[in-house]
Amino acid sequence: VQLVESGGGLVQPGGSLRLSCAASGFTFSNYAMTWVRQAPGKGLEWVSTINPGGGITLYADSVKGRFTISRDNTKNTLFLQMNGLKSEDTAVYYCAKDGVRGQGTLVTVSS
Repeated sequence: VQLVESGGGLVQPGGSLRLSCAASGFTFSNYAMTWVRQAPGKGLEWVSTINPGGGITLYADSVKGRFTISRDNTKNTLFLQMNGLKSEDTAVYYCAKDGVRGQGTLVTVSS
């Protein structure tokens, strides 16, 4: 299993970013996928999960209405569209499958 996140960066409050996660080493379309994050000095926080077909999505209350998870099973890629970013969204974002995470991508929300 290999998961490689990208798309993080520095953004102002209220801005947007789109994270991507390229998956390999398993049959991507057979598995639910998850985004989790870890803010500086804090533990892992679940953000969102999508079912294998992409028709069912779940969100943490802290991001509901602002973030959208999606996937492209033809390209083995998971996405997280983040809008209305807040300073409290600053964290390293990881995609995960069955507890296995990638190396993460840093999102910093600051003016």
